[in-house]
Amino acid sequence: MKILKKALLFLIIVFVIAQFFRPEKNQGDIATIEPFLVETNPPEDVKLILKEACFDCHSDVTRYPWYNNITPVNFWLKGHIDHGKKHFNVSKWEGNSIKRKDHKFEELIEMVEDKSMPLNSYTWTHSDAKLTDSQIESALDWANKVRLFYDFKPKPE
Repeated sequence: MKILKKALLFLIIVFVIAQFFRPEKNQGDIATIEPFLVETNPPEDVKLILKEACFDCHSDVTRYPWYNNITPVNFWLKGHIDHGKKHFNVSKWEGNSIKRKDHKFEELIEMVEDKSMPLNSYTWTHSDAKLTDSQIESALDWANKVRLFYDFKPKPE
């Protein structure tokens, strides 16, 4: 029994010390999203979908939940955000070629259609990010129109 108490005390001490080590937050300027919105021109319902279900992990601006203050949860969240931004970051939209933008929308369509985005681990704690069939249809309609727009733009090889 003494060993169990010592092990538990050790784990509590490690947990408390870990709280002093936190990852950097993803809190950029909200204005970095504006060029994406202007270029892709989503309707109001799709803007709301993007805000509630996409921008936290796919932009430089994240709305953090209360549990982000707990280490190691905050490192897990940072990993998700970094991974999401690596694949699709609307805050860095202007620097992409038309070909890349079109490809990103192709991927967006595929992932929304097969319901792999937003991630289940995100929607567990963000119920407003769970997309209805109607929201999926609106997002896909918008995304397909954006791809059509990119099809008509000249693409340097």
